Amino acid sequence: MHAAAVRFDLHIPASRSLKAKRQVVRPIVDGLRHRFKVSVAEVDHLEQWQRVAIGVAAVSGTQTHLREVLASVERFVAAAPDIELLDIDTSWIEVDS
Repeated sequence: MHAAAVRFDLHIPASRSLKAKRQVVRPIVDGLRHRFKVSVAEVDHLEQWQRVAIGVAAVSGTQTHLREVLASVERFVAAAPDIELLDIDTSWIEVDS
């Protein structure tokens, strides 16, 4: 079993309220859940209007498949409208068989 967690730090320059921020973040979070079947949540900067950190966790039977899924997730987030991708931090989780 192979697992990884990824944190995406994003900037939303046009956001002027938490409501506006949520309108940008919600399609990203929902899209990741439904399209890639990964666990995803907003994990930091909850009260800031123009910043958000999104955490994504995924598990796979092979490391190759997991890397492919995470690469697709990264492309999806990077292509989201109205955001700037500031940083990506990936943690690989070692699981002994």
